Amino acid sequence: MAKVVVTGANRGIGLELVKQLSARGDAIAAVCRKSSPELDELGVEVFAGVDVGDDGSVASLSDRLSGEPVDMLINNAGILTSESITDLNWDRMRRQFEINTLGPLRVSVALLPRIADNGKIGILTSRVGSMEDNSSGGMYGYRISKAAANMAGVNLAHDLRSRGIAVFLLHPGYVRTGMTGGQGFTDADEAARGIVERMDTLTLAETGTFWHANGEALPW
Repeated sequence: MAKVVVTGANRGIGLELVKQLSARGDAIAAVCRKSSPELDELGVEVFAGVDVGDDGSVASLSDRLSGEPVDMLINNAGILTSESITDLNWDRMRRQFEINTLGPLRVSVALLPRIADNGKIGILTSRVGSMEDNSSGGMYGYRISKAAANMAGVNLAHDLRSRGIAVFLLHPGYVRTGMTGGQGFTDADEAARGIVERMDTLTLAETGTFWHANGEALPW
C-alpha cells in the first residue's frame, strides 16, 4: 500500500484520481481548498483549507500530514482563464502563475521532508505549454503558466535525482470537467486512469520528461 498525496482533490481529475487510487488500496491524503460531498463520501483523509497559491497555507500542510512517508505526490490543482492579445488581464494571469506554476513547486518543496527516497512527484501540466506544439496562440496566462510549470518540474527532477525521487510532467488530455466548461475529448475517469498508469510505470530513468496520460511522449 502506497501513501499518495493529491492536490485539487475535491472535483474533476483530482477527485477521480482519489477514487481510483483509494479503490486499489492506497492511503490517500486528499488536499483541497474546500471539500465536496463527492470527496467526503470516499472515506479518505481530507486536508481542506489548503490553497496552493498561498505560502502559509502550503507550509502548514507538511505539519498536518502524519504517518508513513509519502510515496507519491500528484500536483493536480490548477485554474484556467482565457486571455487574448486584446484581453491581457494581468491579475488573472498572475493568479494562474501562482496556482499553476508556483503551486506545484510550493507543495513539492514543502513536502520534501515527507517524501520517501525513491518516491515520485507528478505535475499535471498541459501540452498547451509546449513551445513546439503551439500552433494557434491565445490563452496567454494558461500557456505561459504551464510552460513555466514544465521548467519547474525539470529543475526539480535534476535537484531530486540524488534522492532517487523521480519527477514527471503529465498532460491529462483535453478533459471534460468543470474547469473546461464540460468541453473536451475525454472524461475525467479516463484521464485519471492514464495518469495513474504513467505514475506507476515511469521510473527514475524518465525523470524530468513530459508525457500524455495515454503514454505518448510530448514535445517541449
